[in-house]
Amino acid sequence: MELPTALYESTDDGYLATALTIGPWDAGLQHAGPPAALLLREAERAGAIEGGQTVRMAYDIFAPVPVGPVRITASVVRPGRRIELVETVLTAGDERPLMRLSAWRMRARSDGAAPEPPAPHPAASGPEESRRELAAFFTTEVAYHRALDWRFPTGSFNSPGPASAWTTPRCTLVAGEPMTPLQHLLVMTDAASGISAVLDWTTATFANVDLLVSLHRPPRGDWLGMDAVTTLGGTGAAQCTAVLFDAEGPIGRSAQSLFVEPR
Repeated sequence: MELPTALYESTDDGYLATALTIGPWDAGLQHAGPPAALLLREAERAGAIEGGQTVRMAYDIFAPVPVGPVRITASVVRPGRRIELVETVLTAGDERPLMRLSAWRMRARSDGAAPEPPAPHPAASGPEESRRELAAFFTTEVAYHRALDWRFPTGSFNSPGPASAWTTPRCTLVAGEPMTPLQHLLVMTDAASGISAVLDWTTATFANVDLLVSLHRPPRGDWLGMDAVTTLGGTGAAQCTAVLFDAEGPIGRSAQSLFVEPR
């Protein structure tokens, strides 16, 4: 099977989404992971702190993002030499915002304190020893689930309950440039609620309205992972939380608020 080499292609006024961005609910709508990474890319390009690190990313998902052309605007909300807040907004056919990112960025420097001893990552095994799996619930052969190589130490895409997964990219974010580890992390992390689903995809929808990622250090290496659990509230709401890690140990956490209803 021939796959696109990138999630997006650059255009004169924005980007064109490829089939690798297609989500599980509708073949005409993107999974939120790729646009989350694209918004992060633009936030880092707009930031003024040279060599800065992005430590918190808060996404609001106002509406589904269609598979097709998209545009992104960026602004520095709170400028600074050491700390800055950058906002990026994604639109499609009109000027209605579909996704928004507020990203806190900091100057990278030594704080003078001795680093904490590295903690082990929470996965039961490394990527080489973990089970490769492909999600069975996507409606098209070429879609988001093929953008990454998925390996599961515990749990599964295709059965309910908590799960941990390693991923490595099978494509780039934007054609013609490498995908950075942080971009890879954002492509992956929105799927935390998918790998840890507690409801049957065929009988219920559980779409997230936000995504919060907080990091205590940048991700490193080709393989990144998450250990995710979803908790139902019984009132039509649920929350998914995940520990994020690389081969060296934990790097931060993510959280998603889910709207749950029967299909």
